[in-house]
Amino acid sequence: MKKLLLATAASALTAGAAAADNHEVKIGVILGFTGPIESLTPHMAAGAEMAMEEVTESGNLLDGRTVTPVRADSTCIDSGAATSAAERLITAEGVKGIMGADCSGVTGAVLTNVAVPNGMVMISPSATSPALSTTEDNGLFFRTAPSDARQGEVMAKILMDRGIEDVAVTYTNNDYGKGLADSFETSYEDLGGTVTISAAHEDGKADYSAEVASLASAGGERLLVAGYVDQGGSGIVRSALDSGAFDTFHFPDGMIGEALEENFGEEIDGSTGQHPGTDSPGKDRFQEMVGDKFQATSPFAPESYDAAALIMLAMQAAESTDPGDYKDEVMDVANAPGEKIYPGDLGKALEIIAEGGDVDYVGATAVELIGPGESAGNYREIIFEGGEMQTVQYH
Repeated sequence: MKKLLLATAASALTAGAAAADNHEVKIGVILGFTGPIESLTPHMAAGAEMAMEEVTESGNLLDGRTVTPVRADSTCIDSGAATSAAERLITAEGVKGIMGADCSGVTGAVLTNVAVPNGMVMISPSATSPALSTTEDNGLFFRTAPSDARQGEVMAKILMDRGIEDVAVTYTNNDYGKGLADSFETSYEDLGGTVTISAAHEDGKADYSAEVASLASAGGERLLVAGYVDQGGSGIVRSALDSGAFDTFHFPDGMIGEALEENFGEEIDGSTGQHPGTDSPGKDRFQEMVGDKFQATSPFAPESYDAAALIMLAMQAAESTDPGDYKDEVMDVANAPGEKIYPGDLGKALEIIAEGGDVDYVGATAVELIGPGESAGNYREIIFEGGEMQTVQYH
């Protein structure tokens, strides 16, 4: 009799554990917590996790399921490490979606080697390589950041509008850097600008004087640095300043961050740049929600909130946490028609969907997904004044 009671108790515990597992939905957060953008990723992760907490607190996801984030390190640059980290999220942790990855090279590797073979949805907040637009993804990959095909156009227009008609370009030697440099050069030359040189640089070097000497010899009114703020991009800027080769720069998204202000301050006054951003009502709502929890204006933090939100809204629309079911709902919840949904409205959005209504997720970054499931593209133009980034306008 005692053995029967013990067996019954064990069965009850097993059933209870299974019920708890079924009640919890895990979502992976794979970002470069180490590597060349490690100063940005804590804010990105916090943005995504804030959306998950908001949904959990609402109690409205699929009859009250909770959402648990599981972090993994993409390193941003090591595709092997990123692939292994993503495999762990799926096989060991049992995630039902991935918010990430971040840098384009590792994102492509995770998508091809892990997400597609396992039928896993990925929504990246920051992978911007144009090549990702045509990667075979079986409808599983989306991004809340625009392609660098769009950023190249915006960057070219900003410089030409400022009367800067010839620039030298250096880019980090990977998918992100090469794709952005090529996109910019095409757009800039179409507008009448001249790229005096477009040269790759390697990350992780202690001395960039040779690279800067080549850039300086080619000339240019400004040096465009398509690199990483926590890596070679900043090394290039420091060498250029110390040698007097260039004193003003243009910075795309991988270079924008607090570290740029901290590293150079007033030394780069007059420099310009841009990164994904919007002046939509969602931006202010997001910043109010964040308060002092993390830096709401850090690049890709709002895009990370939006990426996580889209995963959960799509699950609700499909009435399933199975990526194979909800992948077809991502575009629908992201775009019109439907009630516009901003940060803080996720609980309401889940209710609307559960009742058979439509939502148009605007989010923190004026989300509109086009083509292969990528952001149509809004950018914040900045200039450095008094050692700080100042917003000029939005594109």
